[in-house]
Amino acid sequence: MSSPKLQAPRGTHDVLPDDAARRDALEAAARRILGAAGYRRIETPAFEATELFARGVGASTDIVQKEMYSFEDGGGRSLTLRPEGTAPVCRAYLEHGMQRLPQPVKLWYLSSFFRYERAQAGRQRQFWQVGTEAIGSADPALDAESILLLAELLEALGVRDVRLRLSSLGTPETRAAYRAELQAYLRAHADQLSEEVRGRIDVNPLRAFDADHEGTRAAMAGAPLLVDRLDGEDAEHFAAVRELLDGADLAYEVDPTLVRGLDYYTRTVFEFTSDALGAQSGVGGGGRYDGLIEQLGGPATPAVGWAAGVERMLLAAAEQPVGEPVVDLYLLRGSGTATAAVAFQLAHEARRAGLAAQLELAGRSLKGQLKQADRLGARFVAIIEEEHVTLRDRQSGSEETVTPDGVIAGVLRGRQLS
Repeated sequence: MSSPKLQAPRGTHDVLPDDAARRDALEAAARRILGAAGYRRIETPAFEATELFARGVGASTDIVQKEMYSFEDGGGRSLTLRPEGTAPVCRAYLEHGMQRLPQPVKLWYLSSFFRYERAQAGRQRQFWQVGTEAIGSADPALDAESILLLAELLEALGVRDVRLRLSSLGTPETRAAYRAELQAYLRAHADQLSEEVRGRIDVNPLRAFDADHEGTRAAMAGAPLLVDRLDGEDAEHFAAVRELLDGADLAYEVDPTLVRGLDYYTRTVFEFTSDALGAQSGVGGGGRYDGLIEQLGGPATPAVGWAAGVERMLLAAAEQPVGEPVVDLYLLRGSGTATAAVAFQLAHEARRAGLAAQLELAGRSLKGQLKQADRLGARFVAIIEEEHVTLRDRQSGSEETVTPDGVIAGVLRGRQLS
């Protein structure tokens, strides 16, 4: 009886070599764009103390209530596979004393995350995000810079049909007063709301704006809006962000119904969508979170950041050609028992000399080896015989007979002449 076929768990997927090439291009673009703005890379552990997310993300959020992968380790500690990147970066900022560095501290990451969600195209249970966190400044220019950096990355990747939604959630005090007003409105219209929204009136009423339920959407069309309740400083901050984006000619839509799924946001919030993705159009977004560091036990520290889904961006990006790996030299085995050892040694020496070199390892005939060199697009082939080596430049068509010691010099000379 044969064993059952093994497959990756539902909600996960393999990154195959062709996929990896596109991801490499994305990483290179992120490093170039974010590095030029002073952001330095950080990576946090794949699992953290569960309390970090309960305190930082918010106990009432869907992430904490429904979507986290939590487990108890051998010492009885509750650990969680990271569902998002901001809280771990803020924990690292505090743990490593980054508040003593010149502020703001600008960080970026490219990491895998885990959420138990309904698996669909571009939304897996293990997924990758690129993100930034800029900690230590309340300047609205930092909000605008963050938004522009994500816009630049999306443009560099060729993400299609991009739109930017922008809003402000104000300070926690403003939001608390608005929250009470919204709760009263929702209770007055409870008969129109979905059961899920009614169950969240007390714990997370702002999520009602995200509902797909027809009755709820109709009720929310007349709901009070937080952006209309901003106090003077919040309104000035939001106006300054918009003015900077206008000056940079970045188009956006002010969307008063925009809410993020995390409790830590304050003031600016934003989301980039792509119509190329259909109904689930979100590509990336973020906002300001001036109270999160304090929630985690640190001093009051302003901050802003965003995260964008790698799979979502690549799905929404126009197909772009990915260059094939360069092969400078392919070493073919001729007749004779000693040729394998010579080919192996030459491959090793060629790589140490800075050449991309491969050797025959599949036992092909000489004709088959030449076909493999064609498939690889090798610039040079070296056919190794017992007494000599034939070095062929496949670009120019020239050929010469050399000793094994002359192969690498011949390839380097040929590359300089081309």
